[in-house]
This record gives sequence, C-alpha cells and structure tokens, in this order.
Amino acid sequence: MRIVLKFTVDCHPDTAWRALHSPRVVGELYAPLLQMAPVLPDGLPERWMPGDEVPVRLAAFGRIPVGSQLIHISDRTVNTPDGPVRILRDSGIPLTGPLGGLDVWDHQMAVSSQPGQPDRTLWRDRLTFDGPTAALLWPVLWATWQARALRVRALAPRWARDPDLRG
Repeated sequence: MRIVLKFTVDCHPDTAWRALHSPRVVGELYAPLLQMAPVLPDGLPERWMPGDEVPVRLAAFGRIPVGSQLIHISDRTVNTPDGPVRILRDSGIPLTGPLGGLDVWDHQMAVSSQPGQPDRTLWRDRLTFDGPTAALLWPVLWATWQARALRVRALAPRWARDPDLRG
C-alpha cells in the first residue's frame, strides 16, 4: 500500500532539510495526535543521522500507548534537471501495537527547490507499507498523513526563525 503527497511549503529547502533531521520537529508534525518518546535512556538524538537506528514509543494524545517503532535513517541526493532532490528515508519497522501487523515500512521524504521559486520547498512524502493489517490500517494512515501535511505547511514558515534549524 502507498500514500503519496506532494506540496509546496514556505521555507528554503535547506531549512526544510534540517527540519527533517530534527526529532523535535518530526515530533511536532504528529502532535498533538501522536507523541514520540525514546525507549532507550539516552533519549532521542539531537539530529537524525544516516545509520541511526532509534526505537521510540508512540502515544496517542501523549497518554494512550499505541506501540513502538524502530526508526532507521538514511539519506541520499538525486540530481535532476531542476536541481538536487534530497531524500530522507526511514526504513525502520513498527515493533508493537496496531502498526506491529506491518512487515514493510518505507517512509521517504524528499525536499527540493520549487521550480521558479528557489526560496520555497517542493515537499514530497511517500509511505509504502504492507503486512497482514495493511488494508485495515490504510484509512488511518492516510488520514494521519493528510493531517501531517497540514502541519508541515503550517510549521514550515516558522522553521526559518528557529535557531536550531538555521544553517
């Protein structure tokens, strides 16, 4: 199963790229619906780095446990005629909870300059998932990704003013 989104956000692509690597920002994208907490006592990293494998707990509205997930980060850049496209990939896997019935999880987020508007970001988001419960989870994940896209659009203009995300 697949969910694909493509939209423009009001921030520079470099800022969007740094935001994608911030566990704090990623957590804000799902809030208040879902909150992410570290499983390990070390906590979440300050930045997602290629090769990171971080187990997290997820809680609905910060109170109702909904399972755990392993986040596995990789990055790549694809050069296109319109310029570079940077892609962050989470190829981890849900471990427990309702999403635990999935045995495929491939979430890729790509950022690049919006053609003709270099200070705006073309954001592409693709989630591919499969497993015994995939068909049942598709409507919930689709709705979650729509809400997430609204949060990305709402939060992106603030990222340029965030000292943690400045270049």
